[in-house]
Amino acid sequence: MNMKELRELGKQKFGKACRMCPICDGRVCAGEIPGAGGVGTGQAFRNNIIALTEVKLRQRIIHSVHTPSTKFTLWGKTLTMPILAAPIGGIAFNWNNYIAEKMYADAVINGCKNVGSLGMVGDGKLPEIYQDGLHCIEAVGGWGIPTIKPRPNDQIIKLAKQAEKIGAIAIAIDVDAAALINMTVSGQKVGPKTYEELLELKNNISLPIIIKGVMEVEDAVVCAKAGIDAIVVSNHGGRVLDHTPGTAEVLPEIAAAVGDKMTIFVDGGIRTGFDVLKMLALGADAVLLGRPVTQAGAGGAEGISCLMNHMREELEAAMIMTGCQDLSSIGRHILYTK
Repeated sequence: MNMKELRELGKQKFGKACRMCPICDGRVCAGEIPGAGGVGTGQAFRNNIIALTEVKLRQRIIHSVHTPSTKFTLWGKTLTMPILAAPIGGIAFNWNNYIAEKMYADAVINGCKNVGSLGMVGDGKLPEIYQDGLHCIEAVGGWGIPTIKPRPNDQIIKLAKQAEKIGAIAIAIDVDAAALINMTVSGQKVGPKTYEELLELKNNISLPIIIKGVMEVEDAVVCAKAGIDAIVVSNHGGRVLDHTPGTAEVLPEIAAAVGDKMTIFVDGGIRTGFDVLKMLALGADAVLLGRPVTQAGAGGAEGISCLMNHMREELEAAMIMTGCQDLSSIGRHILYTK
């Protein structure tokens, strides 16, 4: 399977849920939820793309880098790349029911594992969304990260204990879903978290905790103070608050404030290995892929493996063209700065 074949599969399966546009920038699908679009005008979705487009790479070809290493270590686990699959729950609700929830979770977990990457699975208005993800992670010996909506703490702790039991690598909480419409209309209570609530979670969960949805330095600092292990700089793909800046725009300041205290992931508008390199240079330790993975899911686990390998190969090429031997050698020096 190749990327061209994946696109054709997507066009056959998605219908209006995703048109597989040549440039995935949210213009055609603005306001389409259910669907793949951004909330309201879709500007937050587009801002993710715009912010990354404005970052320019310095081309350097006089050096000795021939075979760069993309290896990434996360909590004692060695991955072949700093590229993970973002958590997506409610695939049937938003993506035209092109694949069953459990089949999608299975494709993500196995597709990533087969190429040495790591998949995250989601949560949603139906209990089986989270449980299906857990079962898929358990089947591969814990090689995955389940994500929990920002439910009341007692519920989060209960679900996290289930993740601990199956040996998951970590758990994530997508706090950027604090006002997610498909949760509130189904009577599932979600909301933001205070410092005290984060501290309670840290004190009652043994796995590393990832807080997803940080877009401001103040929030990042509170997470660090509470002992949170990692954050994801994310605006939920532009699906929860219209008119936010792009993640690449806010990442550098956040990384400067807390990058020495926790692992920093970022998502939002990442479409190529060149985009991955930009995010790493701006301060991220690794990136999460959302919409590209949902599209690659049209090819099942094989499709997702194909996407992840393609992204890694592009990252390797970009590292050669900027003179970066490994991830530790990537920094702001490879960017043109204003």
